[in-house]
Amino acid sequence: MVIKFEEIYRDIDTLPEEAQILLLDFIQLLKKRYPQPESENHNQEKTLYEKFDEIGLIGCCSVEENLSTTYKEVLFNTLSTKYDHR
Repeated sequence: MVIKFEEIYRDIDTLPEEAQILLLDFIQLLKKRYPQPESENHNQEKTLYEKFDEIGLIGCCSVEENLSTTYKEVLFNTLSTKYDHR
């Protein structure tokens, strides 16, 4: 079956606005019922963790487990020790 998009467009354009809105709702329903298969590249896209792990950023240094909550104290102590000679 050959789909004639120009003819479909003209037919839709001649419909009243309410019918066009109903048609859009129907199209959304069809899109949910028949979802497009995702491209293979999208399925194979790596997570941020996987990308970091791949380039060696995961496990590249050793830090305290709770560094996300104590980073200010650790930074203060580290900088004080490093630049205490001033």
